[in-house]
Amino acid sequence: MADLDVLVEGGVLQLTLNRPDVFNAMTAEMADDVARLVEEATARDDVRVVLVTGTGPAFSTGADISGADAHEHFDVTALDRANRIIRAIVNLDKPVVAAVNGVAAGVGCSAALAADIVVATESASFLLAFARIGLMPDGGTSATVAASVGRARAMRMALLGEPLSGREAYEAGLVSHLASDADLHDVVESVVRRVARGAPLAQAATKKAVNAATLPGLEAALDRERTGQTILLRTDDAAEGMRAFNQQRHPEFRGR
Repeated sequence: MADLDVLVEGGVLQLTLNRPDVFNAMTAEMADDVARLVEEATARDDVRVVLVTGTGPAFSTGADISGADAHEHFDVTALDRANRIIRAIVNLDKPVVAAVNGVAAGVGCSAALAADIVVATESASFLLAFARIGLMPDGGTSATVAASVGRARAMRMALLGEPLSGREAYEAGLVSHLASDADLHDVVESVVRRVARGAPLAQAATKKAVNAATLPGLEAALDRERTGQTILLRTDDAAEGMRAFNQQRHPEFRGR
């Protein structure tokens, strides 16, 4: 499968994003494959837990907006793909673990934070980079981040585009586990093994109950984000933000 490594072993479905040369930026095909495989895990008796991780220095920097004319091709279908991933992770009746080995930005950050258990390395970082390109948070992060770290920290991350390191994310309650870079594999293996040995029906009921209590507005958030992002994608500021990103310069936003 192009740019996505898939392994099923010991009750674990491991999905490894594998475009390290571009920090695992997601193509349309990658995003569709991730969503489909998580959705299909519901009916798989050989899968007790899903593990999502990345190769190289990043977990994923989000949707691929490379190219000089990215703003002409990047539209709401990319957002729909992101939302499909989030819904698949949250609605799956099995635990999902994210092993964040580096930078998690954009939909990469959204997908990681939608997981039930998040293991981050010290060198990892979590970034809502949307403001840097004239867009707003999506992938449900307007709900998931605020539910974890509170309104004030969520606003800081979203409006200022400030990243949280792995340790800061752990101390703020954004992720569940922290590991040194050298120990990530061992920590993730231990967590995944424990989850895979758990009682499936109890895990499904627990996941449903906790999500209902902490993310009751997720669907409404996804709808709001889709509406807002659809409008923003048509603005000159978004086009300028994407051009500036690809030209490695600071954007000049003009509010139109």
